Amino acid sequence: MRELREARGLSQRELAQLLNVKQTTYSKYELGRVGMPVEAFARLADFYHTSVDFLLGRTDSPDPPAPPRHADRPLR
Repeated sequence: MRELREARGLSQRELAQLLNVKQTTYSKYELGRVGMPVEAFARLADFYHTSVDFLLGRTDSPDPPAPPRHADRPLR
């Protein structure tokens, strides 16, 4: 996450404000000292236009996944 932030010229303080946490808390997220809530991962993925899997290091592709082919159908 640090690489993404720095590549965009953003400060920890700016992202902390986005997530509504203190800068020190965001720093702990980046360092892996504190687990980040799922909602924060989702918000960062939306902000960076990427996937939560990319933020978690589960994929090397920063592209968000395509919506499912049947996403417009209601669940049964």
